[in-house]
Amino acid sequence: MKLNISISPHIRSRRTTTTVMLDVIIALLPSVIVGVWVFGARAFAITMLSVTSCVASEYIYEKILKKPITVGDLSAVVTGLILAVNLYSTAPWWLPVLGGAFAIIVVKMLYGGIGQNFMNPALAARCFLLLSFTRIMTDYPKIDGVSSATPLTLIKQDPTATVPLSDLLLGTHSGTIGETSAIAILIGAIYLCARGIIKPREPLSVILSTGVFVTLFSLVQGRPVTLDFLLVHMLGGGMLLGAVFMASDYATTPVTPWGQVIFGCCVGFITALIRCVGGGVEGMSYAILISNLLTPFIEKLTTPRPFGTSPQKKEGAK
Repeated sequence: MKLNISISPHIRSRRTTTTVMLDVIIALLPSVIVGVWVFGARAFAITMLSVTSCVASEYIYEKILKKPITVGDLSAVVTGLILAVNLYSTAPWWLPVLGGAFAIIVVKMLYGGIGQNFMNPALAARCFLLLSFTRIMTDYPKIDGVSSATPLTLIKQDPTATVPLSDLLLGTHSGTIGETSAIAILIGAIYLCARGIIKPREPLSVILSTGVFVTLFSLVQGRPVTLDFLLVHMLGGGMLLGAVFMASDYATTPVTPWGQVIFGCCVGFITALIRCVGGGVEGMSYAILISNLLTPFIEKLTTPRPFGTSPQKKEGAK
């Protein structure tokens, strides 16, 4: 009898890149729908421009370099959606187009395509746009015809300010297209956990560690720490959006369970540091990108030792 012996891993699954990306798209839809409901048709236009730019950039790049066309795996669509929900509805039409091209060509394709990039393409594009066009990227949209600051901006200016919990849950406050409604993001998170795309420990480690470090930094600075204050930090801004959809990115975050927890704590620490000690209001995007750079070290630190092996003795030890 002849036996065919193939190399590991010997795991079979019906899950493919396309099915995973489709699940992420479905999970993002509640946030996009709420964003369009709150900010109007312009939010929908920004979303479509971002997705179209990402898909077209990947297709044109691969066509010019005569590489296999991979837009069918839906990863470019996911990148476009994540970039869109991180933009204000007041953004000019060329901003998502430029951001989508930067995310795909510079951050994703030049490093070898999906799975080869060392940082999240959509977040890298958002930071690029924020540094290049700061005034445009911080132009708060109007709610019911009235322009107002985001909840994080309000408590940055006055730590005792209160934001109604209903506004944080339903999304009826100023912010980017997809970050305003905590309920919409949590629906997406529950769906991804139920489908096995992400583990609860990934977003929870980010959210809880942020709350802990915000409390510590605030107490050291002598600022009052109230429940409303913490809820704004943990539910407002890009916290939930980043924790669920970006801090759990397969390609740029650790694969080990303890590595994911440590990664989440790093994100929480840097976010709290920027929000409470630094001059920034948000900090989530930069925190994830900086933590992405630590991923190889975290994985090396938390990779379990193979069964039956012993730690290597130092050279010269008896």
